[in-house]
Formats: sequence, C-alpha cells, structure tokens
Amino acid sequence: MKIYTKTGDKGKTSLIGGTRVWKNDARLEAYGTIDELNAFIGVLITSKLPADVQEFLIGIQHQLFTIGSFLATDRSKTEIKSASVIHEADVQALEQEIDRLNESLPPIRKFILPGGSRAGSVAHVCRAITRRAERKILHLVQTGFEIDTLLLQYVNRLSDYLFVLSRYLTVSEGDKEIFWES
Repeated sequence: MKIYTKTGDKGKTSLIGGTRVWKNDARLEAYGTIDELNAFIGVLITSKLPADVQEFLIGIQHQLFTIGSFLATDRSKTEIKSASVIHEADVQALEQEIDRLNESLPPIRKFILPGGSRAGSVAHVCRAITRRAERKILHLVQTGFEIDTLLLQYVNRLSDYLFVLSRYLTVSEGDKEIFWES
C-alpha cells in the first residue's frame, strides 16, 4: 500500500463517499480531534495499567474509529455503514465502567486539578481532548449536520469515564490527588 497519494497536496481531502473538502473543514476538525484523542489514549495505554483498564481503553479506541467514520461519511453520497454506528450498549458499557471504578474512590469534596500521577495526568489530557471533540461535534450539529444522539451521549460519557479513570489511576498508584484551593 502506497502511503502518499498526493491527492491532498493542495489542501483538500475526500470524505467517505468521495466529496472533496478543505482539510480545515469543520467536519475534519471534529474527526481530527477524535483522531488526536485516540492517539493520546494510545499514550495512556503505554502506562503501567491494570490489564482490565488497558483492555477497556483499547475498546474505546475502536469506538473512536467508529465515531470518526461516522463523521467522515458524506451521507448525501453513501449510507452510514453499521461499523460507523454507536449503540446503546456502548454508552452503557462506559457507565458500568465508571460505576465500577468509582466504587473504590473516596468522595469528591473539592475540584481536582490534573496531576497526582503520570497515568492520571495523561487521562486528564484525554478528558480535555474529549471535551474539545465534543465541542467540535456540537458545532457541526449547530450548522445542520445530523448526529446520532447516542454518539453525543458516548462522547459526553467518555469524558466522565476519563475523569474517573484519572482519579482511579492516581489513587490506585498510591499517589495523592491534587485539590483546588479556592
């Protein structure tokens, strides 16, 4: 497979379906941010993580490809493939994992600052990128792009998961969370 095609040399790329758009198109900004998030989750996975957490994060990476393909599909030219759809079970899996991790954590009484542990800090970076991706996707919605509500729920829940994961990793590593002093 040839890596370079030269078709993007003038600043345009193709959506799924063949439509050519500028590389700074709002849709590319959205799925590009999802791609960035996926890369940072890859960085997080390289930390020493419990096997179940690592496996769950790899599953999230697959779901991020699902979201990216949904956002990259020009539905005026081609139908959404089943591989590009987020399901209720995907959202529920995030919620169940949030609940599972949260059970072992002390209650929150103050805002938590990113830090405390290396893995926890990287999870916070992933959470912040997730929120940016959510804003980019919502911008698409505001311009008339139809987004499945489950996709929005998944991205919203993902940032919640990454927040809880950051706490879980910090506490389980024996490090201390850093609380905001107002």
